Amino acid sequence: MHFSVRRRVASALAVVMLAAGAAVTSSSAVLASPTGDRPYPGSEWERGDPVAAGFDPTKLAQLAEELKADKSNCLVVIRHGRLVAEWNWNGANSQSSQEVWSVTKSVSSTLVGIADAEHKLDIDDKVSKYVPAWAGTPSDGVTIKDLLSNDSGRHWVSALDDAGRVFGAQDRTAFAISQTQDVRPGQVWAYNNTAIQVLDAVLRKATGEKPIDYARTKLLEPLGMKYSKMTVDQAGNTNTFMGLQSTCQDLARFGYLFLRNGRWKDSRPVPGPWVAAATKRPSQDISAAYGYLWWLNRHGPVATPSQAMTREESEQAPRTQLVPSAPEKMYWALGLGGQIVQVDPGSDTVVVRLGPASLTSPSVSPAKTAKIVTEALVRP
Repeated sequence: MHFSVRRRVASALAVVMLAAGAAVTSSSAVLASPTGDRPYPGSEWERGDPVAAGFDPTKLAQLAEELKADKSNCLVVIRHGRLVAEWNWNGANSQSSQEVWSVTKSVSSTLVGIADAEHKLDIDDKVSKYVPAWAGTPSDGVTIKDLLSNDSGRHWVSALDDAGRVFGAQDRTAFAISQTQDVRPGQVWAYNNTAIQVLDAVLRKATGEKPIDYARTKLLEPLGMKYSKMTVDQAGNTNTFMGLQSTCQDLARFGYLFLRNGRWKDSRPVPGPWVAAATKRPSQDISAAYGYLWWLNRHGPVATPSQAMTREESEQAPRTQLVPSAPEKMYWALGLGGQIVQVDPGSDTVVVRLGPASLTSPSVSPAKTAKIVTEALVRP
């Protein structure tokens, strides 16, 4: 069933029954939310005072210094819809766009959710409906949901090797489609960059548009993410497993869309049920730490990008969380090198950290940005 239909049914049923060094100047560039006390950014974020927002400025500054030492380029903290703290380092500013690597995956997932709401696809559809080359092959049973959940069973090697193979292909989508099927869907969870690139073909066939254009008109422009864009490979295919160019402030808008359950001012670019399905519970029963291309903090077996986890291994794995010290409802869009979009519904916060990404640069853990909520936020 399409998420838009579910949302209408649900609605009908409801009817029946800063720290020092941070930029914290005031601005009137704000449009009120439907509730009146949760603003949405206009052309700029409304600025707020970190102390008034409940933060310990000394602790917030300390955590910012630690992230600066990790060669961060920027750090943004949003609470109750206001930008309460911002740092830019290494010559960056609020308009400095950069590669955000696998944060792109969460954006690609969102495009699928939008297309589902528009009845252009259903996540339970077989991928072969949009990729005819898979029809009648061992991949014929793979669904769009399997691609979003990383349990498609498509061919996978180590995470870095997998990313390197598809990254090095001139036609990344054709390369991704051409790979073999290792196991049946739902048997193994693997961080499969190559399989996720197949979403380019799915979205292109379903919507009749290139995902780069669909993203611009359906997501980036409506949110005012004016310094963000998806990218293409040498063959003109949209990169869906990486490739998004963005900024800390722009990605804070993306995180805030999800914090507000898909609502943006007086519209809803993304259905609320899609936000819940993507981020509020595991998308499969192998790794509790994964939704629809979003990382979760739910209790259970936790698989990591570096190693695949079979169903049998999942049953024997310890029960833990991605970040045990953080709230269970916190979730993240994560990219290579510590590109982080952190959303915490419990504290009504969004935190974004961006930095360089290479095999020699520090890989910043979401545990570090989680401390902004668990240590620096002292007043609910």
